[in-house]
Amino acid sequence: MLRCSRCGRTYPEAFRLTCECGGTLLVERPPETFTPEPFLDARRYLTHLPIENYVIPVPTITPVSEMEINGVKAIFKLEYLQPSGSFKDRGAWVTVSKLLEEGISEVVLDSSGNAALSLALYGLSAGIKVHTFVSYDTSPGKLSLLQQLGAVVHYVEGDRMTVHERTAEFSERSGITYVSHWLNPYFLEGTKTIAFEIYEQVGVPDWVLSPAGSGTLFLGLWKGFSELKATGEIEGLPRLVAVQASGYESLCGRSHARNALAEGIAIPEPPRLDEMKRVLRETDGLCVSINELETMGALNWLKRHGFLVEPTSAVVLSALWKLIEMGEIKRGERAVLPLTGSGLKLTQGI
Repeated sequence: MLRCSRCGRTYPEAFRLTCECGGTLLVERPPETFTPEPFLDARRYLTHLPIENYVIPVPTITPVSEMEINGVKAIFKLEYLQPSGSFKDRGAWVTVSKLLEEGISEVVLDSSGNAALSLALYGLSAGIKVHTFVSYDTSPGKLSLLQQLGAVVHYVEGDRMTVHERTAEFSERSGITYVSHWLNPYFLEGTKTIAFEIYEQVGVPDWVLSPAGSGTLFLGLWKGFSELKATGEIEGLPRLVAVQASGYESLCGRSHARNALAEGIAIPEPPRLDEMKRVLRETDGLCVSINELETMGALNWLKRHGFLVEPTSAVVLSALWKLIEMGEIKRGERAVLPLTGSGLKLTQGI
């Protein structure tokens, strides 16, 4: 069933974005023993997902790469190796599978690029027409790929929140189903699978650092580890760190200087903010703000060490450096850093 995070009202597991009270929704099911299927992709966790059938392609199980940084074991989770080049394939796969079950053949969403690419890719295989609203500032490489995948691209003059508003208006005006990954409870069902993979690959780490704009990865990590705990598979959750772009913070104090490089998390007013705050409390988590210079420094380090990622991915490394320097993350501890998006999509000629 779906449960409202604000009033507690429940709904059947149909495609729905919000409660009648305006609250956000989460899929809620009785705890089941953690029983991975014998697949080496996202189908491994089908028994823990709210879908009966699924579309092809299927998100992959991404590898990890471990190295020591100032006495801390940093475990990079290579999410940029997903089929469309970002972790959002996880949420798009579950979302499109659900849409297909309900016979929905045309949808609209807003995105800084990655979510739209994921939905366009999985929607293409399912015969779903995808409208995507983007800012004129969206990376040319991502826009080129969107067009190649057959998405109908609508351009908006304004920031990320303006794009969101225009998308909602278009959906209401046209009657086309809005599948906002910010609000969509089935998107989080997909992103929670990263926690299952981390657990199977390295156990329960001390820390997980996540880029946090709308919170789709941050909340998915919490949901996945929480479900593992509810089944008795693990005893406790890792401490979760929400890494935000300066000038766009919703959890940290708002900075004056804006980090325009980390476009994927330039979301100052996420609709799931209350849930994100609750996760920080529940996991004894932290919020870290990263500026543009810090992002570039971490991005250059990652490239030199063989990780070809987009700038938004780099903020987690910069946050790790900060937390080590502050004494929050200590020598001998293990920290997982998801590298969320591919740098290849930033090339205009793709």
